[in-house]
Amino acid sequence: MAAADGETNHGSGKLEFSLDVPFPSSREAVIALRSLSPDREPRKGGISKHLTVSGSTLSVRWSADEARILRVSVTSFLDHLSLVMETMEMFGSPVPQ
Repeated sequence: MAAADGETNHGSGKLEFSLDVPFPSSREAVIALRSLSPDREPRKGGISKHLTVSGSTLSVRWSADEARILRVSVTSFLDHLSLVMETMEMFGSPVPQ
């Protein structure tokens, strides 16, 4: 189960949202990271997204100027994440390198 956290950074006035997604293995978390990292935000300003892996957990942190932009970005990311997870499930566990 994923853990999410949303808040407003009162110092900068930006909205922040974080999501931690546990995977069965660190290899699967890295595969998800590599699959999702190429997607850049379509808008140049107003939002940033940072993805990292720690152990078998994929962590995503957003910072946005507007709630609407944040919502669109998170929703799009969750759609892509769902597709990545379904694909990994369909093809089975990754082969160790």
